[in-house]
Amino acid sequence: MVTVIIHVSNEDPVLGELDNLPSPIDNIVALKNPRKKDGKDIKTLEANVSIVIYPIAKVNYIEVVSSESEEQIITFVRE
Repeated sequence: MVTVIIHVSNEDPVLGELDNLPSPIDNIVALKNPRKKDGKDIKTLEANVSIVIYPIAKVNYIEVVSSESEEQIITFVRE
């Protein structure tokens, strides 16, 4: 799963998970566990919603959030 922030036209950004990043031929984006960037629930969704499907035409852009386990610290040491 990939954690992403989806920016939909005329709405606040939504944080959630995707199984795979959308390909160029996809028409929709199915976002699992949708929430605000601060982790709070989205007021326009019911409490028991677990997947939201957005049409790709309404998505401005998608930010991919790297997890802490994926990050590598690269340092240069001069001797």
